[in-house]
Amino acid sequence: MLLAALIILPLFGALVSWLIPYDRLRPKVLSLFTFAHLGITIQLLTFTPPESPDGWFHFDALGKIVLLSTSLLFLTCAFYSIGYLKYRRERSNRVICIGMLVCLSAASLVTITHHLGLMWVALETTTIFMAPMIYFNRNARSIEATWKYLLICSVGVALALIGLYFLAYATIVAQVEPSLLLDDLMRDAGKLSSGWVHAAFVFLLVGFGTKMGLAPLHTWKPDAYGEAPGLVGALLSGGLVNLAFLALLRVYQLCLATREIAFFQNALIGMGLFSMIVAAVFMARQADFKRMLAYSSVEHVGIMAVALGLGGKAIFGALFHVFANGLSKGVLFLSSGNIHRSYNSKSTDHVRGALRRLPWSGGLFLAGFIAVTGSPPFAPFISEFTVVSSAFIQGRYIVGTLFLVSLGIIFIGMALTVLPMVMGEAPPDSEKTSYRDSFWMVAAPLFLLLLVFLLGVWIPAPLMTLLKDGAALLEVRP
Repeated sequence: MLLAALIILPLFGALVSWLIPYDRLRPKVLSLFTFAHLGITIQLLTFTPPESPDGWFHFDALGKIVLLSTSLLFLTCAFYSIGYLKYRRERSNRVICIGMLVCLSAASLVTITHHLGLMWVALETTTIFMAPMIYFNRNARSIEATWKYLLICSVGVALALIGLYFLAYATIVAQVEPSLLLDDLMRDAGKLSSGWVHAAFVFLLVGFGTKMGLAPLHTWKPDAYGEAPGLVGALLSGGLVNLAFLALLRVYQLCLATREIAFFQNALIGMGLFSMIVAAVFMARQADFKRMLAYSSVEHVGIMAVALGLGGKAIFGALFHVFANGLSKGVLFLSSGNIHRSYNSKSTDHVRGALRRLPWSGGLFLAGFIAVTGSPPFAPFISEFTVVSSAFIQGRYIVGTLFLVSLGIIFIGMALTVLPMVMGEAPPDSEKTSYRDSFWMVAAPLFLLLLVFLLGVWIPAPLMTLLKDGAALLEVRP
């Protein structure tokens, strides 16, 4: 019943938001339903129901990690929307409130289902309903970004669907019961046709990698993140990326069962390192600070892919990075949205001295930069250190060296953009707007920053247990 509530409750909230005729009430309805969703999530973490008799729904440790991170981020963004949408009264907020709740419902379905076909449908649902939110500003650049997002992500998800077809056909060739249930596929993994399984893994990696934004499949990210409101950028980079990563984790589980894991791991390491290198190249002297954050997202999905490819203790780092990256990106995108609103510009040529004009948002953006680049005492430091130390322990010196060099270049590139933004002098021709920091628009990113700091100095025992249980599901067994 509670698993069904995770899906039904946000959909009911979306219906209520559609029926409400007043814009000022919808953000409060959104906050109410996301708060209830987090409450149900916590209850399910405490008292997990058994697997459904048909095997379609199973709330395992991997799903719990992604759902908890996603629910926290959606709740924080919902409270942020109370203040943000007051400044956007020229636009109806019906689309963005409904879109957030439908995406939350679909995200919940991704985390609790073990049917790969149903998971695909839920992922495609998030793609479709996120598109109108990217187009919220309704200008030429936002519609271009929306179409690019829809086209590239839909092609990627379509390729993932072909991969699922190949998996299903592999069961037919092996003359076992055709199924797309993860547990059935893992049970019959030894009997599946190797050729069809290899082909399926390639298409699934490319398909879900496109949704994550792994290079060279990342080309939708700079435009979508750059043109979407900061609120939507936070959900894209900190929420929906983790859902695609969960899909890759399911493929990884199947790879383990088929004993074809080395092939998949090498592909993950290659794409992950390439993503980090691409991010390092394009982040240097980036003139648009929201596009800079998009390339930062490309970097961090690369980190997650490398960690998954390395295996071993790096798996723990990959799962912890789900929280570390998701929450840190929330801090950066929400605070950058405030800065954009104040200066009415995303150009680093016009945005200077944010700490003087917006002490809270400027400070949060600076702290978010320190956190997301893997500096102690914030959570990304732990996950990134776990990954790079695992690379050297395994004797993967080239991987570890490229990983560290990319991180160093990215840190310098981001610093050259962020430090003048927050600490420089405002240019004389910068636009003066009426926007000033308010409680709702500062409290949300501040809450996320406190969580990132807390997880950097202390991981609560229940979360540590959850991460270890998730890592155990992805261990290579003799």
